[in-house]
Amino acid sequence: MAKAKSTKSSKASSKASSAKPTAKKTSEKPKDSKADKTKKRQLKAAPVSVREQASHAAQNSGKPRRTQRARSAIWAPFRLFYAGLVWVLRPFRFLLRPFKTRPMRAIGRFLASVLLLRYIRSSWQELRLVEWPNARTTARLSLAVILFAVFFGAFVAAVDYVLGIGVEKLILK
Repeated sequence: MAKAKSTKSSKASSKASSAKPTAKKTSEKPKDSKADKTKKRQLKAAPVSVREQASHAAQNSGKPRRTQRARSAIWAPFRLFYAGLVWVLRPFRFLLRPFKTRPMRAIGRFLASVLLLRYIRSSWQELRLVEWPNARTTARLSLAVILFAVFFGAFVAAVDYVLGIGVEKLILK
């Protein structure tokens, strides 16, 4: 039987090798660059938001920003203190077990919603994403606001003065 199988497989392989290769008809037209441009419609990339730009810039920056370095330097002693406190209180973890039960978690969620803790946390995260202006930009924008306030105040005072004179002449006439 082994010989029968081998002869069958050899016959199949000889048939496959003796089969004539079929020639494919290629009726491709020469590509016209103008026709391709009109046929292909490309979508414009979605505009990148300021927040996405800031997060991309923060991820790609090789060195930490000055504020991040200062913040990490300020919080370093507190981190060490917290690590030591966790190490000291580790044997007393069993005291927290009742607070991990379902009713206590529900009470904690209720208190968090009453105290707006989720809102405060998300607001703080949002503030961390803000790209704060440098001192020069802050001074220029502050000057622009002050000048606008002065000119707008002068305009309102002038309109008030003119309308006051007009009302006095109409009423006191």
